Amino acid sequence: MMGTFQDIFTTSADGLRLHARAIGPADGIALPVLCLPGLTRTAEDFDIVAQALADDSQNPRRVVAVDYRGRGRSDFDPNPANYTVPIETTDVLALAAAAGISRGIFLGTSRGGLISMVIAATHPELPAGIILNDIGPKLDITGLMKIKGYIAPRVTPQTWNEAVAGLQRLFGSVFPALAEADWLGWAHRAFRQDADGRLIRTYDPALAHTFDSISPETPPPPLWELFDQMAKVPLLSIRGELSDLLSRDCVAEMKRRRPDMETCDVPLQGHAPLLADDPTIERIKDFCRRCERARHA
Repeated sequence: MMGTFQDIFTTSADGLRLHARAIGPADGIALPVLCLPGLTRTAEDFDIVAQALADDSQNPRRVVAVDYRGRGRSDFDPNPANYTVPIETTDVLALAAAAGISRGIFLGTSRGGLISMVIAATHPELPAGIILNDIGPKLDITGLMKIKGYIAPRVTPQTWNEAVAGLQRLFGSVFPALAEADWLGWAHRAFRQDADGRLIRTYDPALAHTFDSISPETPPPPLWELFDQMAKVPLLSIRGELSDLLSRDCVAEMKRRRPDMETCDVPLQGHAPLLADDPTIERIKDFCRRCERARHA
C-alpha cells in the first residue's frame, strides 16, 4: 500500500521556519531513517527510497527527509554566513526532535553525510547506523570545483525544457543512462514555479558563498579524525561509479580504517547517486536490517 507524505515544520534556534517531509508509520517498531540531502538539494530527493522503506512489507519504517535552511520549503537565511555545516547540523537536530526521532539510521548525501559524521561525534546516542552517499572524509578537488561552478549565479531557465537541457549539459556525462522522464523529474526537484509561473531554484543562490574560500590551491582539509569517531556505528558507503567527488582511493582508506564498513557501487551514475534504482534500494534495506540486528544485540 502506497503511503503519503506529511509535512513537519519547526523553528530553528534563530527563528527560521524549518521543513521536513515524512512518510511511514509514526508508531512503528523499526528504526526510523533520517535523510539529509546534498548542498543545494531538498527533501524530495529521497522520495523514491523513502517510499520503498516506508512500504517495506517486512520492516515498514518511518522516513523523515529534511530541508536545511535556504533549501526547499525551509526559510532562506538573511545572513548567508549561516550556511555552514555546524549551523545546518542544529537545523537537523531540531527537525529530528520535531519528528520524534531519538535514535535512527542516518542517510546522508554529500553534505548530508558530513552532517551525519558531525552528529555521530557530537550526539552519539542518535545514529544507529550511517549511510554515506558519495561522500567521505577526503573530497576530490575536481568534483568540488565542478560544484562551485554550477552553484555560481547564472541565468535561470524559462521553461521546463530549458531546465532539463541545462541539467543534461551539467550532468549528462556522469548520468549517461537516465531516461527523459528521469531528467524531467530531476528538473522538478531542482526548480519550482512561483505565483507567476516563472521557474525559480529550490535553494538560496547565496549558497554559492560557501565555496568562496575553496580553490585548487586551498582545498578543504581531510576529516579522518571525524570519520574515526564513528568507530562504533554501522556504516554503509555508497559511491557513484562515475563520481568525481569521492575517489576509489578514499573509499579504500575508509575500508582500511573500518573493515566492517559495507560498500556499494552504483553503475553509470556520478555525484551523487539518485538512490532510485532497485539494487541500491535493496542494499539500503539490507543495511537497515543489519542496524536492527546490532540494535537488539
